[in-house]
Amino acid sequence: MSAELLKTPLHALHLELGAKMVEFGGYDMPVNYPGGIIAEHRHCRESAALFDVSHMGQLRLVGDDAAKALETLVPVDVIDLAVGKQRYAFFTNANGGILDDLMITRRSNDLFVVVNAACKEADTRHLVTHIGHRCNIVPLPDRALLALQGPKAVTALARLSPEVTALTFMTGGSFIINGVECFVTRSGYTGEDGFEISVPAEASVALAKALLSQPEVKPAGLGARDTLRLEAGLCLYGHDINETTTPVEAGLTWAIQKVRRPGGARAGHYPGAAAIEGQLATGPTMKRVGLLGLERVPVREGAPLVDAQGRKLGHVTSGTLAPTVNQPIAMAYLAANHALPSHEVYAEVRNKRQPMRVTPLPFAPHRYHRG
Repeated sequence: MSAELLKTPLHALHLELGAKMVEFGGYDMPVNYPGGIIAEHRHCRESAALFDVSHMGQLRLVGDDAAKALETLVPVDVIDLAVGKQRYAFFTNANGGILDDLMITRRSNDLFVVVNAACKEADTRHLVTHIGHRCNIVPLPDRALLALQGPKAVTALARLSPEVTALTFMTGGSFIINGVECFVTRSGYTGEDGFEISVPAEASVALAKALLSQPEVKPAGLGARDTLRLEAGLCLYGHDINETTTPVEAGLTWAIQKVRRPGGARAGHYPGAAAIEGQLATGPTMKRVGLLGLERVPVREGAPLVDAQGRKLGHVTSGTLAPTVNQPIAMAYLAANHALPSHEVYAEVRNKRQPMRVTPLPFAPHRYHRG
């Protein structure tokens, strides 16, 4: 007997909108609406799409020591994060592997943290176990999270709250939207400009309906969220990154600020620091790369990658036929000596070799609003 799936506060609205529902991170979630994944993907790239991401974990870290404490669990600069600024981070284990990736926003009286749905219980335990004596870890199960993404997201949201236009990429603040106080960050998971809106659960359906009534906005599900983030070259936890991949192998070293690297004022002192610093110095043996399919055959997660002689070089972690790029794309881990721009490798798909070319990420250019 499988455990009962959890539901977000918008569950009934998804059914009302005709969503096809699937299990994701322990939740019953919309994979797409009647228009289909490709239409939702294109609408997000051209206009504005509304995603329910209430399955994600939202937490507050409260106390004077919160930033210093959190730095003992992530290789990221939290202490110098200014009020209203947001930063991408990851929890690491003793081997330098990634336990989860997360978003941290500094607010005047706390740190607001968003973690992945499937990891939120483990992440909360991790925080309580390691830094619970230094700050209060406060889960926020009574809040929903909506992501409004696309070039016209700002137009639609500004009708309900004109002040949000002041935000730039990776900043956040509190705003009254549809008569309710919400915490909004200008961020997202699509490569487009957009917002993530933390709203009290009881006000979330009314807010979603108010946003969907804007002419630019249509609902989008997890299917389009996946193809959009893959085109944007963004990692999905449990697929492109996990507890056996390090931030260096994953190409996420841009998120490790100078102050936390060897020679920096607060270098090390996080789990797996020795392994990560060793790879920073010598380079990893495997690297995450982008791959473009040279034939029209989609290459899926798990496909082995080989050279012309059939020697194994790595494996695909995410793949799709990309609607914007209009070619098969994939992200993969590849032996570092083959992870070179324009280098050709072969993906094995149903006992056939499909040629693929190493290509820079992202596949579709990011269009964040940097101000």
